[in-house]
Amino acid sequence: MRTGTRNYRSALRVVCGLALVVTSICPSLLSQRSHGLRRVENFADVGAIVQDAIDRGNTPGAVVLIGHNGHILYRKAFGSRSLEPTREPMTVGTIFDLASLTKCIATTTAVMQLVEAGRIRLNDPVRAYLPEFSQNGKSQVTVRELLTHYSGLAPDLDLKESWAGRDAAFKLAMEAKLVNPPGVRFVYSDINFETLGFLVEKVSGMSLNEYAAKKIFAPLGMRETRFLPPAGWLPRIAPTQYDENGRMLRGVVHDPTARRMGGVAGHAGLFSTADDLAKFAQELLSGHTILTRSAIEKMSTPQQPANAASLRGLGWDIDSPFSSNRGEFLPVGSFGHTGFTGTSLWIDPTTDTYIILLANAVHPNGKGSMVSLRSRVATAVIHSLDLTISEEQKLRLARITGYNESMMAERRFIARNGEVKAGIDVLEEHAFRELHPDSEHPVRIGLITNQTGLDARGQRTADVLAQTPGIALKAIFSPEHGVAGVLDTSSIGNSQDAATGVPVYSVYGETDARRRPTPEELADLDAIVYDIQDMGARFYTYESTLGYFLEAAAKAHKPIFVLDRPNPIGGVYVQGPIADPGSESFVSYGQIPVRHGMTVGELAQLFNGERSIGATLTVVPMEGWMRGDWFDSTGRMWINPSPNMRSLTEATLYTGIGMIEGTNISVGRGTDTPFELVGAPWIDALGLSAYLNARQIDGVRFLPVHFTPTASIYASQPCGGVNIVVTARDSLDAPELGMEIASALIHLYPNQFKAAALDGLMRNKATLGGLVAGEDPRRIAEDWQDAASRFMTERKKYLLY
Repeated sequence: MRTGTRNYRSALRVVCGLALVVTSICPSLLSQRSHGLRRVENFADVGAIVQDAIDRGNTPGAVVLIGHNGHILYRKAFGSRSLEPTREPMTVGTIFDLASLTKCIATTTAVMQLVEAGRIRLNDPVRAYLPEFSQNGKSQVTVRELLTHYSGLAPDLDLKESWAGRDAAFKLAMEAKLVNPPGVRFVYSDINFETLGFLVEKVSGMSLNEYAAKKIFAPLGMRETRFLPPAGWLPRIAPTQYDENGRMLRGVVHDPTARRMGGVAGHAGLFSTADDLAKFAQELLSGHTILTRSAIEKMSTPQQPANAASLRGLGWDIDSPFSSNRGEFLPVGSFGHTGFTGTSLWIDPTTDTYIILLANAVHPNGKGSMVSLRSRVATAVIHSLDLTISEEQKLRLARITGYNESMMAERRFIARNGEVKAGIDVLEEHAFRELHPDSEHPVRIGLITNQTGLDARGQRTADVLAQTPGIALKAIFSPEHGVAGVLDTSSIGNSQDAATGVPVYSVYGETDARRRPTPEELADLDAIVYDIQDMGARFYTYESTLGYFLEAAAKAHKPIFVLDRPNPIGGVYVQGPIADPGSESFVSYGQIPVRHGMTVGELAQLFNGERSIGATLTVVPMEGWMRGDWFDSTGRMWINPSPNMRSLTEATLYTGIGMIEGTNISVGRGTDTPFELVGAPWIDALGLSAYLNARQIDGVRFLPVHFTPTASIYASQPCGGVNIVVTARDSLDAPELGMEIASALIHLYPNQFKAAALDGLMRNKATLGGLVAGEDPRRIAEDWQDAASRFMTERKKYLLY
């Protein structure tokens, strides 16, 4: 595998269009700080770094081209193009074997053009276009998984056996076996892009080299970029390495698989110059000649499985264990790729910069290395530019990273020691000014709360409001499980709060009317206050109670105040299916994903805005909460929000295990660890755990267990099943875990498991249909991503943190 498997890193971007001069700079830009330069002379550091690498024998020579704000700022050749059999100086017009840059420049671009034309769909199984690919368990591998290297395929075709030709490679790729289940592991694989090359040829009816020349290179004026370079180019081509027959490769692709395929392959084989790559980089930054801006945005932002630590675009690297050579200062959100021969391109839309670093480091004996050089050059370039990031650019980075740069890939924080003030604490600090207390005419408050409504000192919000001058607590409304949060029944009547003497109205019961406040209960109130700890799951009914009170407040013309609290499972991840239109119910108030990544205050704003409720809403925000905080980073006391939600581990699993509990399985209610267990009397514990562990589901492992619930379904009946052990919560996609368990039960127990009941909480018919049809759960989860992306755009305007 001769590719960026060892490397993957480095550079940035921009274009001006200079002549072939072996010096460096656009003289007219020497003092133009408007183009972001401190002083162009600072690029001398770049030259010194490259020369040092040459002196150390890391590469015989290199060409560096730096673009920024639409201009080429630096363009220079260093060292030698060839050392053997003759010595030749490097020139800026040298043509290089791009190696794995072929993947993103030719193959990915071609695929994205066909996606835009409606001829390829990213979430389609590859077999839809190449039926032969379905062999050996690959029927569920999708186009997206090939592009992101999450297909489960091995790194490369077998080169131990003697074979040659495009057709032989096609046969081997179609017969290739999976080494991991699809969607589980990031494994950089040339087979992925060899297959994509075949796919482009099948769909377009053209060979890959013909397609790229006509649809990509010609429109961009890339006249010195192609597969199979002609003999007339040979004097300008940088030689690579002696082949197995002792022949120096020059104008013949270095990658052995591509060479066996005849020089044209989806993973390697392209030759080009720095100037042509600058045209391509500028196109991705600001053009729309070969792709629309939306297509460029899609392929250059994270498209890997949502819970995966390694961030990959479509064909492009963003933040994986291989991308550290983007340097110290290029933000996550930039993207690029490398080639095994010594080539690299890194592009940063945030700072409008690109870096092209081309070398033949494998010349003459394959011992060179570009890893350190790429990183040092990228860092030096950014140090030489006077860069500022706008608020809009910061929002883009936040959307891509979710938390901050240290969260991603190999550099993710596990937790932090925070001190979060909930909305009630902030309200107290503000002397309740948001509620406008009035000593002469106390503000009459109705409070929706339960046992989780406590301030930092452990005082109930009800008591705090009842004791505050200028405020009169007139009513308490209790959600599911009652005001104390201990009842697991729908028969909850009205009562009186013992401490305050205030009437408690239950807003939970069997009917829709029982779940809403009556006009009479609101009539004598001046304002409504909501203070309940949520769990971050769409079907957790406290969220519907919030929505119902927004509606009631709007109808009664009463202001409503939401005291915000942390989302215990964080505000970064958006996961799971979005509820179908028309499926609204008490367990699905809005068309939002199962795991929405929003606080209750943010949800209130989204409900009020997107459903056009029109309530007079004020959110009292928290202080000190960050979107990446799990509850154990807040410094706050855990209070069980409901009888069976007893720990953060159970909350972590709830968006998946809770989603499937409406079926005929036990999820551990009536045991000490609800939502950590799944079982039934008809389940073989060893068989189910072996099946699920073989799926290699990120973030969890499964232990075979027997348990006997004391309540709920199968009370007093021995059950076989699994104990779910969370091993990496940031890698876990809990809704997808729920789908995996449901899929396993459909596969193993088709006559016992009642799959149709899944939609009671899932509320997504396409997902249910896919499961019943036997589709791979990871394939189903890919179909959630586009809707989740649209939701994240929608929710952005309501986020407070």
